[in-house]
Parts: sequence; C-alpha cells; structure tokens
Amino acid sequence: MVQQVLIKILLLPFSLLYGLGISFRDFFYRKGLLRAVSFDVPTISVGNLSIGGAGKTPHIEYLVYLLKDYLFLATLSRGYQRKTRGYIEVLPRHSAEQVGDEPLQFRRKFPGVLVTVSESRTFAIPQILSRYPQTQTILLDDAFQHRSILPGLNILLTEYEHPFTRDILLPSGRLREWRSGYRRADVIVVSKCPPVLDEVQKQKMIAELHPFPNQRVFFSYYDYLPPYHLWQPRYRLHLTQQLEVLLICAIARTDYLVSYLETQVSNVKVLEYEDHHYFSKYDIGQLMKNFEEMEAPNKVILTTEKDAMRLELHREYLIEQQLPIFAIPVKVDFHFEEGKIFDDLVRQYLLDFKS
Repeated sequence: MVQQVLIKILLLPFSLLYGLGISFRDFFYRKGLLRAVSFDVPTISVGNLSIGGAGKTPHIEYLVYLLKDYLFLATLSRGYQRKTRGYIEVLPRHSAEQVGDEPLQFRRKFPGVLVTVSESRTFAIPQILSRYPQTQTILLDDAFQHRSILPGLNILLTEYEHPFTRDILLPSGRLREWRSGYRRADVIVVSKCPPVLDEVQKQKMIAELHPFPNQRVFFSYYDYLPPYHLWQPRYRLHLTQQLEVLLICAIARTDYLVSYLETQVSNVKVLEYEDHHYFSKYDIGQLMKNFEEMEAPNKVILTTEKDAMRLELHREYLIEQQLPIFAIPVKVDFHFEEGKIFDDLVRQYLLDFKS
C-alpha cells in the first residue's frame, strides 16, 4: 500500500504534463481550431473517463438488445490490441488478433448487426454509410475521449466503487482526461453497483457526481447468467456450493465478478492478467497446473466472454486437454426500476434525430 502511494507521488509530475496536453487539446476544440464532425445518422457513444473497468462492453450489448430488432444497427470500435490496422468489417471467422476481443464477441453474439473496427472513427463512419446506406444507428464503443466525432447521444460510465470524482490523471491515476470532461455527457451511468442499493446511497453518489441540469444519472448493476461450455455452448453450468472455480481473466477489474462468484460456489481461485492480455503458451501451462492442483472433486475453469475470444487462440490444445472451460455471460440491469426510463430516453433521441 505504501509502495503504491509512493509510486503515485513520483508519477504526479508526468500526470501534470499529460494534463497540460489534454488542456491544450480542449482549448483548441473550444476555440474552433479543432472541430468535431457530426454525421447524418444517429450516433450513440458509450465510454468512460478512466482506462477500462467501467463495463462498456455489457452496456453496448444492452443497447444492441434494445435496438437490433427495429433498426439496421452498426457498432464501431477501435479494436484494441488487435494486430491489424485499418477499417475491417468483423466476421465470425475472424480471431481476436485480427479484430480485437470485444468486436469479435459482438459479432458472434449478434449475427444481424454490422460490427466494424477502425483506428479512425471519422474515416470509418463514412465507410459504413457508403457501403450500408440503410444504416440507421451507429454505436460508438469507447469513444468519449475521441473528440473528433460529435456523437448525438453521449453516455458516460463510471464505476460505483471507483468513480471518476476520486481519481487523478494518468499515469499516477487512471483518468484519461480531466474530471471536468464529464460535462460533455448527456447521460451518466453509475455502473457495477451493488445488487442492493438504497435511496440514500443513490443521492449520496449523485451529490458527489454533481450532474448538470441537462444530465440524467442512472445506476446499473450486473446480472450474471449461467455459464456455458466454451466449445459446446448448449451445455450450461449450474453454480453450486459444491463447486470450486478457477477463474482466468484479463479484464480491468475482477473484484465485482469475484465477489459474485464467492456467493455462488465454495471456493474461487483467480489467475489474473492485464486487461486484453493475450494468453501465451506459458499462461495456458499455468492454467493447467493450477487446475490440476485443485483437490476438489467438482471443479471447473471459468472465464469472461471477452477473455474467451483470446483463449480461443489455443482452442485445439485446450480441447485436446479436455479442460472444462466455461464462459460466464453478463447482463446489465438498472436499479430503482429505471431501465424503462433509460430505454425511453434512447428511443426519444432516435425519434427526435434530424439529419
């Protein structure tokens, strides 16, 4: 703990230099020296001020479920940590290395949705519209910091346990821009809330966030669904107190998932890696070693759906070893029965949109 505090103090000068650069960029946008581009199609951005962990992927999926049956929908991501460049339309046969883990997850879960990746969103959106002029809405994944595009609806996520109000700039902290950036949000979603949240906790968080009159604040939490077998998805796993779990994951924060699993099974052992980490042969060897060392008669390996996209790079070997690996899906829900209000807000934006 003391070591972490010292490291943060040592990195503070670099955070100030980084913040100076961000301030110059914001100044240029305010003065019109840099201009954000808008498009003749509804665009909904889901992002956060910090680096990872707020739950962008499940919230994008929530919007996909909400809209996919009514609109020709496209998603646009950067394709973080992919080993390719340029604009790519994601196909089910692609690998995480080619298109990134989250876009591949979207494509396989939602076959009727156009999923794309590109480093440049200002280049990619015209590509989408020229190739698919019937596109009715574009969901921008992790685009809050990308000021070159002016989204029609800007949704900002912040974690309940780690709100942006208690953080500082990179590299000393986890913020990618000054806290004041939250002013650009139309909607603030406090994500990863406890399953039970009362009105007092809600109002305390709203007071801390200090939203503007035009900003609506929602509180979301995760509802974990029964895990499915990685290679045979029709097989579902029922979590019980007679089960021990080896959890392998490379996500920004594991505490929320681990806390849930600890209420469902007898024991959880965690193999944790950096967010979006590509599992090496050594990592897979460690996975096997740790699993073999677990003495429980009933034991399984669990991972997230995002991590499953990268574990698939070792598919043949993992199948050969007959390891019982399951992926646990997650669904976003809203506290205080405000899911319908959130849905209506999104629908109203689309109905009011004028090109």
